[in-house]
Amino acid sequence: MSTPNHRSAPSPSMNLRGAVDLSALKAKASAPPPAAASGSGDAAAFVIEVSEQSFPQVVQLSATVPVIVNLYSARSPESAEVTAVLEQEAAARGGKLLVANVDADAYPQIAQAFQAVSVPTVAAVVKGQPVPLLDRAVPAEQIRALLNELMQVAEANGVSGSLADGSGEAQEEAPLPPLHQEAYDAIVAGDYDAAAAAYRQALAEQPADAEAKAGLAQVELMQRLRGADADAVRTAAADQPENVDAQLQVADLDLSGGHVEDAFNRLIRLIARTAGEDRERVRLRLLDLFEIVGSSDPRVTKARSALARALF
Repeated sequence: MSTPNHRSAPSPSMNLRGAVDLSALKAKASAPPPAAASGSGDAAAFVIEVSEQSFPQVVQLSATVPVIVNLYSARSPESAEVTAVLEQEAAARGGKLLVANVDADAYPQIAQAFQAVSVPTVAAVVKGQPVPLLDRAVPAEQIRALLNELMQVAEANGVSGSLADGSGEAQEEAPLPPLHQEAYDAIVAGDYDAAAAAYRQALAEQPADAEAKAGLAQVELMQRLRGADADAVRTAAADQPENVDAQLQVADLDLSGGHVEDAFNRLIRLIARTAGEDRERVRLRLLDLFEIVGSSDPRVTKARSALARALF
């Protein structure tokens, strides 16, 4: 895995809909979530090693506390550094968050679900939705600042429990609509074509189904990025600033890594200097990215205004 060149911190006002919907993984849970140890202050009390089998139960805990998903590799010294800081933070915060370590080499499906193209990659899960945090190693102080900001985001969205007081009980989820469940099951199986087909059928039956529309945009993003080499994508975009396909692909990559404003700004600038079919392709892709992030997100509101200026 390669390492992208930059990252961005989440905004406390961000919408919790991310580039990947983890409801599929959550829906697969069939056992109670792993119990956290009592609040002893030890890192081990609030750090667990996660597999594909246990991950659905871990996602359930994100309704109570932020779950920090740490995608690491034994081949990466940087992964070890980030892991050590996260585990120290887990101990210091005494059950206010859970660190879920995932061996990206052993469980590539989880890494793929988070659109991880490098290790270390760190994301949070809050109420079943991913919040990208890091796609490279950064200093410990920066990690602490990100976690502080994440805790504000989580609290603003009603996630402020503690695993130390036994509040991490699994919440019973309402069943998903059949076509949504079909799409989520296909995502878990890695069959993005089938997932897209299920969402399109849901939209054919209910054109106003906002969740299906957002889900389709998410799946199509995953399809476009499947097998992409991050370094090659960024190099192509830098070398060919007028190549629409190259710019669209790097915007997808930016969004999947949490660099939302970078993705939006890139496409808005491209719209301003293109015309005809190329401009329309870029405009439609930007609207798809708006769907993924969520219309209530202030970054989408700001980008919509910039798009109107670029078009008119």
